[in-house]
Amino acid sequence: MIKTPWTLRIGRALIAVLFLAGAVQKAVAPEQGMALLGNLGLPGALIWPALVFNAVAGLALLLGWATRWVALALAAYCMVTSIFHFQPEDGWQMSIFVKNWAVAGGLLVLSDYARRV
Repeated sequence: MIKTPWTLRIGRALIAVLFLAGAVQKAVAPEQGMALLGNLGLPGALIWPALVFNAVAGLALLLGWATRWVALALAAYCMVTSIFHFQPEDGWQMSIFVKNWAVAGGLLVLSDYARRV
């Protein structure tokens, strides 16, 4: 059995918390996410599968289960959902847009590392 470095465990946990908190936020106050979806002409009900994906993937990442594939899926999720935040007139939304791409980059690195161990 390969011993997981503490830095990898902490890094995975920190990224996982982002997605787990996103799931909680969607559960507690879904209106904001539904509004973002509605502004793009998408059904607000898509918030619920996003909540489930955030929760399951975040938990899997936290536990180190299928890290390579979960990290790849979360990277793709970050890239796709960044379009909701591409609002150049709103600095706050643009910071979320950039953050999504930065997190996607970290997840791609995590996925590559997980492939090697």
